[in-house]
Amino acid sequence: MVIDFHTHAFPDKIAQRAIASLIEGCNGEYMPCSDGTVSGLVENMDKFGVDISVVQPVITKLSQTQTLNLWAKEITGERLISFGGIHPATDDYKRDIDFVCELGLPGIKLHPEYQQFEVDASHMLKIYDYALSKGLIILFHAGYDPAYPPPIHSSPEQFAKVSREMQGGVIVAAHLGGQRQWDDVEKHLVGTDVYLDTSMGMNYYPHEQFLRIVKGHGADKILFGSDAPWSRAGEEMEVLNSLSLTQEEKDLIFYKNAERILNIK
Repeated sequence: MVIDFHTHAFPDKIAQRAIASLIEGCNGEYMPCSDGTVSGLVENMDKFGVDISVVQPVITKLSQTQTLNLWAKEITGERLISFGGIHPATDDYKRDIDFVCELGLPGIKLHPEYQQFEVDASHMLKIYDYALSKGLIILFHAGYDPAYPPPIHSSPEQFAKVSREMQGGVIVAAHLGGQRQWDDVEKHLVGTDVYLDTSMGMNYYPHEQFLRIVKGHGADKILFGSDAPWSRAGEEMEVLNSLSLTQEEKDLIFYKNAERILNIK
């Protein structure tokens, strides 16, 4: 069983344009392995042996709030589970979060770079607190993004602060807690309540450091993710399977943790 907790897809009518724009934005540093459509994601799932993918949409304009969340509901099925989203500049975050809940979506994705906010900003803490109180999971992009120059708006230290401020609920920091910030992940995030996903990681962070983080943080708080279409899940799975983890640790990372927090029976 494999659940890929961090994937992306776009509505068919905008997928080609969205992928081209993202490639240009990151100056070709990341190249996709599919066309960005839902069918392209499922095709790769079949190729790589992924059972379920969790789609993580990002709302970059206020006008997308209703349409993107409705699309997220539409694509959810046996193979795909989609999170919803809100925009940090919303004039009514409770209304928008309630809408995500009414649609039955299990969480929201936030991207501090694309949406231009500081992870630990006081006005954002109110949004997180309400979303978590409603039972939603919050997944954040964490750390470096090639489309945006520093300063980075989401450091491991900031995520640790957010974790301390919240009263329960599931927070996930992508890219093992902070892309290209893994020394700070070890310093500030290991041992906290924040879940970490492995997306866009196996070709970037040192494997010895990954193992230290897993052992120190606990395999029960690590989620397998590929960041598809920007990474090939099959290659990520192959590397993870080659590392000196027990089968129980691998099972937790590959699917058991995701099953638990998504309440998959």
